[in-house]
Amino acid sequence: MGSIVLYMSMSLDGFIAGPGDTKDNPFGTGGHRLHKWLGPSGEGFRPSDKPSRTIFEEVMSTGAVITGRRTGDFVGYWDGDHHDGVPIFVPTHHAPEVTPPGDVRFVTDGIGTCAEQARTAAGDRDVLVHGAYTARECLRARVLDVMEIQLIPVLLGQGRLLFDGLGPDHIELALVRSLESPNALHLRYEVKYA
Repeated sequence: MGSIVLYMSMSLDGFIAGPGDTKDNPFGTGGHRLHKWLGPSGEGFRPSDKPSRTIFEEVMSTGAVITGRRTGDFVGYWDGDHHDGVPIFVPTHHAPEVTPPGDVRFVTDGIGTCAEQARTAAGDRDVLVHGAYTARECLRARVLDVMEIQLIPVLLGQGRLLFDGLGPDHIELALVRSLESPNALHLRYEVKYA
């Protein structure tokens, strides 16, 4: 089975979105800077440098997606197709009355069950995690295996923090890869639970 992997662009001071992130402005004020490493949006977000392409290709080869409800709502659940028709799993307390198009599955019995279902669906491929809250919940439940952080050389100063409110648990990380590109330092950490 593959790993459950968080891929997240983050400012040097820990923000994953600028202030005022909404459905109409999902990156918040100044937050677009965090995704510059992906390349121009008019070109379908295809990085031009080799290190960033490596990360992008890894993301696009995952076999399932776990996304938080807020993130999913912001992006319209990618119209049911994040990439290649892989299933999208959404941990939530209550499933919506109207299900989005595509293979979007709302899981109401906890993040552990959601992760197990996503891992089974992905087979030997990895599972991609979207959303700060969902990433923290995966860490608390000890189901997140890897964090792939795209560290962006900017200080946003305010906005949405990735690890805000994580709690008192001490979690060790092992740096297993570092790739440098013109717009990001791609850091891959394995999560080591005590």
